[in-house]
Amino acid sequence: MELESKLKIYYLTAIFSVVFAVIGFSYNAWRMEITEDNNNIRTASFEVLLVLAELEQLIYSAHYDKDVVEGNPRKGWVKVGLIVDLSSLIGKSAQERSQKLKTAWKNNWEIMGDSRDATDLLVGEIEFVRREIKLTLKELE
Repeated sequence: MELESKLKIYYLTAIFSVVFAVIGFSYNAWRMEITEDNNNIRTASFEVLLVLAELEQLIYSAHYDKDVVEGNPRKGWVKVGLIVDLSSLIGKSAQERSQKLKTAWKNNWEIMGDSRDATDLLVGEIEFVRREIKLTLKELE
């Protein structure tokens, strides 16, 4: 009888160890996936923030300096496209704000050099995208 009880304890210990290992492995895999997602969001966010600053500088160069090289709208289209593409990695709200920036750019790029209202609108849209990115970064686990 003593051997039988020892075997039961051994089997229960083995089963408990396997269950504990599976739970630990599952949690570790889940945590690594969340960490990787957060890392991707952070990387995309920082890149978008840099491109937003470049776009803002381009707008100021076009409007205030009347610099056709630094304020070239074709460069702006590339930057806006990159912002929209990378925003899809950040989150839905950042992606939606980026689409609004793209729409504002589409409607105002031709007049931003001469129109203070167009310049202010575009800079305001840039700030909205920045705000969404910052909120997303604060909410990461």
